[in-house]
Amino acid sequence: MKRLIILFLSLFFFCSAYSQSADTTNYGRLKLRTETNYYDVVLDSLMTSTAQQAYDNFKNEFIDISLDGLSVEGTPDGVYDRRLRMLATEIQLPYNQVVKKYIEVYTKPSGIMSNVLGRGRGYFPIIEQYLFKYNLPMELKMLPVIESAMIPTARSRAGAVGLWQFMTSTGKAYGLEINSFVDERTDVEKASDAACRYLTDMYKMYGDWTLVIASYNCGSGNVNKAIKRAGGNVKDYWDIWPYLPRETRNYVPAFIAATYAYTFHRSYSLDPIPSPRALATDTVTIKRMMHLEQVSSTIDISLDELRGLNPQYSRDVVPAASKDYKLTLPQKYVGQFIENESTIYAKDTIYLTKYLANNNLSKEQVSNPKAISPRISYKVKSGDTLGRIASKHKVSVKQIQKWNNMKNTNLRVGQKLVIY
Repeated sequence: MKRLIILFLSLFFFCSAYSQSADTTNYGRLKLRTETNYYDVVLDSLMTSTAQQAYDNFKNEFIDISLDGLSVEGTPDGVYDRRLRMLATEIQLPYNQVVKKYIEVYTKPSGIMSNVLGRGRGYFPIIEQYLFKYNLPMELKMLPVIESAMIPTARSRAGAVGLWQFMTSTGKAYGLEINSFVDERTDVEKASDAACRYLTDMYKMYGDWTLVIASYNCGSGNVNKAIKRAGGNVKDYWDIWPYLPRETRNYVPAFIAATYAYTFHRSYSLDPIPSPRALATDTVTIKRMMHLEQVSSTIDISLDELRGLNPQYSRDVVPAASKDYKLTLPQKYVGQFIENESTIYAKDTIYLTKYLANNNLSKEQVSNPKAISPRISYKVKSGDTLGRIASKHKVSVKQIQKWNNMKNTNLRVGQKLVIY
């Protein structure tokens, strides 16, 4: 129950903006990746219902803000204005009564910015390295705050996924792998790299960061229409503000407010809520198809922690059949993984077969790994050894011997070997 409460509270601070015209009304439906049984069905229903209610509550209180009856209490206008002017950035962060309303919301002691501060300790350094790589304003790191509440597994009803809320088509266009086993939109590093390239392209189009931020939310098509309706002589977002979709009219003010609240959080006694993500992590290279349970059952790390660090493996399987993949681990477990690597890989017949069986493959496919593996024919060349061939194709010598009915490791030039 404690874990459920923590999950529900973390969902509560989601912001309603989405990228590439996605719909966020279904935000908060986190997929349960557990074995299917009656208990899990009931739990899934409970969590989905509660998460949806948490989203609705948050949207009503923090996103769909009425601009009527603006508050005159709290921090004076002059202080807001002066503080925003203190921020040296290429992005225009003007102060007005619309921005004021959002600042008042984001600086409330409601846990929103405190959650952002906690999650930011793990994610901001990753995002910042890619912003630096592409020479982009560091303040753009706040986009994932208003896109996904910095939850890497966030998924909208329209299909936008991840910290940066990429749609499938846009993600693939920027080189993200998206298939049955892998969704790199939830990979913080790769998605951040793709988002920075996307933002760079949009800046080349508009030459103004407020228009770029607006286009990230509603798409360049809607921004271009708003520019035409405004008469074409447009300098920034505020010139087209009345002609944008309602959500995008809220989007840039929310971005400015989030930037303000993050920068001046100490003035409002906002402290970070600890994030479950490990701060010190490292990666290991996976060269064979592997289920995450092979790792969690061998070294001292839970399956939930592995999933949290590697959300891109949507079915808990690292599909390293034709290429290598990376697995992120807390730094303290990397040594254990290396020491037990052979044991981990040897468990594929237990955990991987179990996974395949649960996904309705035929009995032949489950009992015969050859039936689900690509087959190649290799012609032995001068100087080849069985060990070298096995290493090149990421299989073992014994496997090659078994597949080719070889009694020893002797080879002859021109000999053809079957490798799966």
